[in-house]
Amino acid sequence: MTTKKYLYTERAHYMCPNMHFGIIADIGKEFNEERLNESIEVLKTAHPLLVSLISEEKDTGKIFYEKKSDLEIPVIKGTDWQSDFDNISKVGWNVHKEALLKVFVYPSTESFKVLFVAHHLLCDGRGLLMIMEEFVDYYSQSVRPEFSEERLIESISDLPQGSDLGFISKIIIKDANKKWGREGHKVSYDEYLSFEKDFDLKQNVVRNITSFEGSSLNDILLTCKDNGVTVNDYLIAKMMFDENTQKIIIASDIRTKFKNYNKGSLGNYASAFSVVVKKKYSDIIELAKSVRNEVNKILRTPQKEMLVLACYFTMDPELLDAVAISTLGGFYSNAGKFVGSKMFGYEAREGYCITNLGKINSSIISEAAFIPPASPANKKAWGVLTVNDKMNICSVEYENKNISE
Repeated sequence: MTTKKYLYTERAHYMCPNMHFGIIADIGKEFNEERLNESIEVLKTAHPLLVSLISEEKDTGKIFYEKKSDLEIPVIKGTDWQSDFDNISKVGWNVHKEALLKVFVYPSTESFKVLFVAHHLLCDGRGLLMIMEEFVDYYSQSVRPEFSEERLIESISDLPQGSDLGFISKIIIKDANKKWGREGHKVSYDEYLSFEKDFDLKQNVVRNITSFEGSSLNDILLTCKDNGVTVNDYLIAKMMFDENTQKIIIASDIRTKFKNYNKGSLGNYASAFSVVVKKKYSDIIELAKSVRNEVNKILRTPQKEMLVLACYFTMDPELLDAVAISTLGGFYSNAGKFVGSKMFGYEAREGYCITNLGKINSSIISEAAFIPPASPANKKAWGVLTVNDKMNICSVEYENKNISE
């Protein structure tokens, strides 16, 4: 019997605007609507979360994934991916009633584009890339994905030894929990949905893709190899240079470090940490070397790499729900605003973030781009994906930062 799947680290994305992201891919096969729908149905049989809504237990208040065998994943003939993606924000995403994946298709004569948009409650970026590859494998070659029962991260003990919060951080969060408890209220999902729609209607998010291939990509690869840095180190340094900032937040794939990870499972298996370089450099490669050293230190220290996940596990889940809305407007909570402003960056909204999904080769996907979430904590985010030696960087930027009064 399948046990109920509760939201743990995923809960940070439950009541936060713009927690959706996407992959837009060029598929080198003739478009066939019946075949596409069949491929989506096959994906649903492999991943229980694809046919799950989010529900709340009335007696405990716990939030969980509720499987609905008849749940439909919307497949929509789109207009252009930027408008389609933006409209998802404008109309809102009610995860109590809508599937956690939306699919847009853009047919042409001998090929087509497909846009998969996932709510962060479904998976992380690498999870969505896996779904896209499984879709392509079945659409083109009838290769069925293997069934994968989700094994979510449920406690600190699932993470590497030494991942728990430090003494001071634990005191701060437990104090916020106590203040939250004394406030004696909670945010309902209906309250959040009203806030989310109002917030998103006042924002202007711009998304653009920049490509590197051929000599432009080879120059980056050779420079990185000659200087002993990764492409990710280089990109972090480039963003620091371009945006004149000393701090970049990067995503970290922790699948190999999660003790109970089940291959092919959906859910969130990513952490995030800040890379800070205070010394000024005039040369991007020297800065990249410094970035490399900082990243390696963090990756050797579970308490630093897993910090954000440890925060989620230590914080009262209902306080976590209130963090975004009480900082950005729409709900009054001193405890929520303290966490949102001092720990999560929702007040300043000046963060810079990079998520790099790495590199794949495909005979069917000619190119693709990863569209990162427009987290309200960030001013700008880069999503990076390299397919068949073409690296696309999708930049997502808030042009204004209006906040509901």
